[in-house]
Amino acid sequence: MTSNDARATSVAPEDEVVRICQDLIRIDSTNYGDGSGPGERKAAEYVMGQLTEVGLDPLYVESEPGRASVLVRVAGEDPSRPGLAVHGHLDVVPANAADWQVDPFSAEVRDGCVWGRGAVDMKDMDAMVLANLRHLARTGTKPPRDLVFAFFADEEAGGVKGSHWVVDHHPEVFEGVSEAISEVGGYSVTFPAKGTGEPTRAYLLQTAEKGIAWLRLRAHGRAGHGSVPNGENAVVRLAEAIARIDAHVWPREYIASVRALLDGLSELTGTPYDDRSPEELLVHLGGARGFVQGTLQDTANFTMLDGGYKHNVIPQSATASLDCRFLPGHEDDLMSVIRELAGEHVEVEVVHRDIALDAPFEGALVDRMKQALLAEDPGAAILPYCLSGGTDNKALSRLGITGYGFAPLRLPADLDFAPMFHGIDERVPLDSLRFGTRVLQRLLADC
Repeated sequence: MTSNDARATSVAPEDEVVRICQDLIRIDSTNYGDGSGPGERKAAEYVMGQLTEVGLDPLYVESEPGRASVLVRVAGEDPSRPGLAVHGHLDVVPANAADWQVDPFSAEVRDGCVWGRGAVDMKDMDAMVLANLRHLARTGTKPPRDLVFAFFADEEAGGVKGSHWVVDHHPEVFEGVSEAISEVGGYSVTFPAKGTGEPTRAYLLQTAEKGIAWLRLRAHGRAGHGSVPNGENAVVRLAEAIARIDAHVWPREYIASVRALLDGLSELTGTPYDDRSPEELLVHLGGARGFVQGTLQDTANFTMLDGGYKHNVIPQSATASLDCRFLPGHEDDLMSVIRELAGEHVEVEVVHRDIALDAPFEGALVDRMKQALLAEDPGAAILPYCLSGGTDNKALSRLGITGYGFAPLRLPADLDFAPMFHGIDERVPLDSLRFGTRVLQRLLADC
């Protein structure tokens, strides 16, 4: 197909979103976090092809060989209005094929879903965005304001070689942009309604996200022979630090977005809750419960261990990786607690950190997101929530851009969706992809 043919062809975005999602999943863009993966180049080249085919002129950038991002701006009717960024990431976390029911890079369609690594995080959203961007170009449609579309590298390792690098080296791309939408918000949960018990849907619109502190704990001790008693064993000192940190009870604090979610859910279900024990209420969230539980307080979870090199040698050092997530305003307190619990013989190194975000659940953009959802699913409820993880909105916030999580998906009540983020057998329903594409089409036409 030539470029002119592509622009002349009338294709609704929802008619090609499944194909695009499958194409993206089949491209292995695994991010191992140590530079050893394939990078995003092939995925970025695919995006470039999809955009140039419809006459767009995107910018392709690499922070280092293979670590690729794609950026394109679409002029709006009113250039005096602040612009909107619509962004996603092209990398995915590793997948062990032996754990899956299908090849994680096959994009197989089974049981009405596209299966594969990235189907949930976040090549589904990338596909919805691409389908709508191609439609804008084909039809020559001008959105109400400038739109900047970005497909970033490296989000799964903190965005250092992706969104943060782009902000540092190409901030001009986002000139005049004031707001952004991206992943991990806008999906539905189903619960029994108050009074009737009838299934009711609510969409969780992400307005906040916790900050990140990826730490390395390094215990120091005295090396020695494995047969000789050693009171300065680095492995033991590390284990003791791990036990202290893991046993620590982080105090709960209900920030505004979390409070609004719990209050709204309580009203919709008729289930009261207590700040000390909201578990009965959280049950109504199904698979999303874990994300919300992670926002009731700061968290610290150990993810990797490394120590020693031979069975009969006591090493002089041992390390552990710790994933900490903190609520807005809590970073200093969290770091102080971790250092105290680690103890005098354990060094705490910051490997990567990023800020917490908190945006208002009000304003013109929030109203437009609500309207777009309700136009496709009348009668649903829309609630704010805080994400326990992080997104590339953190990087854009450095340019004064307020970010939201809005990857709209109407999901079957029995699909345990949220646990599939970084999980096995990741999949997204075809109908959900088409629904989300229609919602985004409405939003971009009226943003």
